[in-house]
Amino acid sequence: MEAATQSRTAVDVHGHVAEVRMTRPDKHNALDFAMFESLNEALLRLRDERGVRVVVLHGEGPSFCSGLDFPSFLAEGRPIDEMLAKHEGGPANLAQQVSYGWQTLPMPVIAAVHGNCIGGGAQIALGADVRIVHPDARISIRETAWGLIPDMGITRSLPRLVRFDIAKELVLTARFVSGAEAADIGLATRLDADPLSAARALAQEIAALSPDATRRAKALLERGWNVSAEESLALEESLQRELLGSPNQAKAVQAGFSGEPAQFDDPE
Repeated sequence: MEAATQSRTAVDVHGHVAEVRMTRPDKHNALDFAMFESLNEALLRLRDERGVRVVVLHGEGPSFCSGLDFPSFLAEGRPIDEMLAKHEGGPANLAQQVSYGWQTLPMPVIAAVHGNCIGGGAQIALGADVRIVHPDARISIRETAWGLIPDMGITRSLPRLVRFDIAKELVLTARFVSGAEAADIGLATRLDADPLSAARALAQEIAALSPDATRRAKALLERGWNVSAEESLALEESLQRELLGSPNQAKAVQAGFSGEPAQFDDPE
């Protein structure tokens, strides 16, 4: 087991699965400036982790993440421009990066959600590829209740997951939904009474597949969403050509016929 701990997160890599754990349980993993910075550090590290095939994202203690810690921001007196400035040369600022950044990682990301998942915490969870949610979790896109709008990459996640009118209702009312309702409307991929164990099991299942295929499958869906037919079909062909006849694709075929697990090479 390899572990690296920042001030607000821990990143543990075991085999081909990385776990990112928010480590502020006494505050329900509320987002202070240090949490934003730590989550971004985790994202930057994982982007370059060659052997990582799947990421599991979760919160320590009673909640996934209870949203923005307003008192800490007021006490620290950090300029808001630090949060809203474009980050690392990409399209997202720091606040957006800790949600949108999970979509830009090459490997799949699974969020295990329990307890409170509110405001910025909900937007972080929505940035994952898959969300396994406790039936009793409390989820709210809460910003309008504070006179604000959700601005942590919500436009890159919520309209993909739920009907547009439901997205509007959730944002406009800031109401709470249970994990069970989240599954009904599409916010949750599925429910489990032990979401972290379920997320770990799913991560192992995906990690046993060719990382070349799973990374390109994620890229296909991320880049092929909401573009023209010409662009999406060309993308399918381009990514498939990269896989056909490759060493890992040959290993996948051999494993399929033999029934023995393949020993895939890690991506370059």
